[in-house]
Amino acid sequence: MSEKQNPLASAPLGGLIAKFAVPAVISMLVSALYNIVDQIFIGQGVGMLGNAATNIAFPVSIIATATALLLGIGSASNYNLEMGAGKEKRASEIAGTGLSMLVISGTVIGVVILLFLEPLLHVFGATKDVLPYALDYTGITALGLPFFVLTTGGNHIIRADRSPTYSMVCMLTGAILNTILDPVFIFVFHWGIKGAAAATIIGQIVSGLLVILYFAKFRNMELKASSFRPKGEYLKAIAALGMASCFNQIAMAVVQIAMNNTLRHYGASSAYGSDIPLACVGVISKVNSVFMAICIGISQGCQPIWGFNYGAKNYKRVRGTYKRAAVLCTAIATLFFLCFQIFPRQIVSIFGTGSEAYFHFADRYLKIFMFMTFANGIQPMSSGFFTSIGKARLGIVMSLTRQVLFLLPLILIFPLFMGIDGVMYAGPIADAAAASLAVIFAVRELRKMK
Repeated sequence: MSEKQNPLASAPLGGLIAKFAVPAVISMLVSALYNIVDQIFIGQGVGMLGNAATNIAFPVSIIATATALLLGIGSASNYNLEMGAGKEKRASEIAGTGLSMLVISGTVIGVVILLFLEPLLHVFGATKDVLPYALDYTGITALGLPFFVLTTGGNHIIRADRSPTYSMVCMLTGAILNTILDPVFIFVFHWGIKGAAAATIIGQIVSGLLVILYFAKFRNMELKASSFRPKGEYLKAIAALGMASCFNQIAMAVVQIAMNNTLRHYGASSAYGSDIPLACVGVISKVNSVFMAICIGISQGCQPIWGFNYGAKNYKRVRGTYKRAAVLCTAIATLFFLCFQIFPRQIVSIFGTGSEAYFHFADRYLKIFMFMTFANGIQPMSSGFFTSIGKARLGIVMSLTRQVLFLLPLILIFPLFMGIDGVMYAGPIADAAAASLAVIFAVRELRKMK
């Protein structure tokens, strides 16, 4: 398709961003919803230890997501750039390599998690009381990882193939199924945390099958059987542009594991004990994932526009799309900031009951740790921007700033002097530093586009 025929090159930016970003946001929200729905029903039906168990299991989900984004975003970004440059055959072969690797890698991750389940959960920060719940939940959800990885990564390629609505339907179908089955399995069948896990993997399997159906019947790109044979040249290109998003997720997993162990250690010597901080932080991380899902969804929706127009050297549309996305992310971030500061107890109460100490810790943690939320939309959006225009190294730097360069050292150092409160104050400082760097790098890059 020529540049003139492609709406990415000519359609009004406002409508184009909405067309691609809204389905992407919904898809990301649905992905976050899997964890949040489980957290709500587990909190109501199992209790605080169940909430803590899902927090311990969360790194598994992050690792699977990291792999899916490495291959999915890497394939989609390369596909958009090659299509923008008029290389349609190469674009389709890159997409085929990405799809086959999603299936292979999801299966490998699931097998590894099941083989080393208990040692991994100890590393992730499980206490003696939380471990049985974490074993039940993670042992079952690991079975759905091949479908989860295919769905998460495959939906990026579906959006790049100009089918954002189908991508949204894939995610939405599985999430709705999960939401229906959760209360049935937990409260009607009395399966407890195992019921929440079973509901999750059933939803993931259905979503994965819909992704397979798309590429079998409804795709726009040309795919042959030979396209699915992984090729080293294409894998290198995919890894280069998917690495930023992958590193961001891996950094989240490392920080989550470090935070769980820090909370377990310093919580034991505080008035709260170890289990309350683990449960509270698990709830709040899921709440924050809703906000991040929206900002990342906006970034992902803009990536076909950025990538195609950058490849076609239409820099005015690249700059215009970035500015609109930045304003949108900042407005949403400000709304979440106000909710976190004004309604912390009400937000935490959605996820079940607890002692007064539980709510006291959750209230303080949400207000302090999330204090810089209003500035947090720029960094993930900018990371996606750099990746989509082929600036892989800059995308990686942006993806690592908050988690690795700032937050990880701070959550290890501050508690030495401040106890468990040190974890809370590490958050806003890391957020402010990461947002400042994102703005500096983005402005510099946009000024180069003449």
